[in-house]
Amino acid sequence: MYDCIIIGGGPAGLNAALVLGRARRHIALIDNNNPRNAVTHASHGFITRDGVTPTEFRTIAANELLRYPTIDHLQAEVSSVEKVDAGFEVRDSSGLVYQARKVIMATGVSEIFPKIEGFYSFYGKSLFVCPYCDGWEQRDQPLVIVSESPHVFHYVKTIYNWSKDLVVCTNGHSLLDDEQKGKLETKGIKIMEQAVSSFLGKNGQLEKVRFKDGTEIKRRAGFVMSEMAPNIQLVENLGCEKEQSGTLVTDDFGRTSIKDLYIAGDASYVNPSQLIFAAADGSRTAAAVNMDLTEEDF
Repeated sequence: MYDCIIIGGGPAGLNAALVLGRARRHIALIDNNNPRNAVTHASHGFITRDGVTPTEFRTIAANELLRYPTIDHLQAEVSSVEKVDAGFEVRDSSGLVYQARKVIMATGVSEIFPKIEGFYSFYGKSLFVCPYCDGWEQRDQPLVIVSESPHVFHYVKTIYNWSKDLVVCTNGHSLLDDEQKGKLETKGIKIMEQAVSSFLGKNGQLEKVRFKDGTEIKRRAGFVMSEMAPNIQLVENLGCEKEQSGTLVTDDFGRTSIKDLYIAGDASYVNPSQLIFAAADGSRTAAAVNMDLTEEDF
């Protein structure tokens, strides 16, 4: 019987494991080794780790966890989470069952991108999502911004901090009102509302964007706005209360409406989706788990 099982080995899960391991809690960190940021060449914005590769980040973290003998770091795919009298039963895809008093879901989010030919050939190399993560490296470049979101205006304004040479593509959608269009045009930002056909280039380097009407524009890099959905399918059967956004209802420390079930990191709040936010949230949630275990046992 573990004190806590943490599902997900991203920054939230890793930092939660560190805090609980240092609190001498017997925990299992179950990780499927399929990080969302695997395509990224380098992660940014995390002090002391700026420019670290995702693999290096996870390796450093895993080695740090080895210092704490009460942490079991397991490589497995969790297939189900069930509530039982003693806490939870967590089953992996091989059929092994683990028991725990508490569970932290640190399963992150899934990204949904516009369906444009060639996107994944450039994703993480010259097409990105987060300007705070990758804007510095693309500064002053001719950029394309592709978005099907009503929040595109704010997205463009943010990216304008890094480059003034912008073309906004709404991929066949009318998302900007006349006032917003006028504001962008006064800044020299071109707006193209026709549907995008494909991204073109070589070896991960974007060169052109082709539209379904045959138009082409030259661009060196760009940002594509995704929709993000929390990965909470494993616990939906437990009857957790949900927010309208699709995330789970929690208190300020990640406690869900199901007793002893917690959620941390991107899966908890979806945005902002950055390493440093997720790690901090994992730490905060782990402290709540330890506090609750302490109150129950003291």
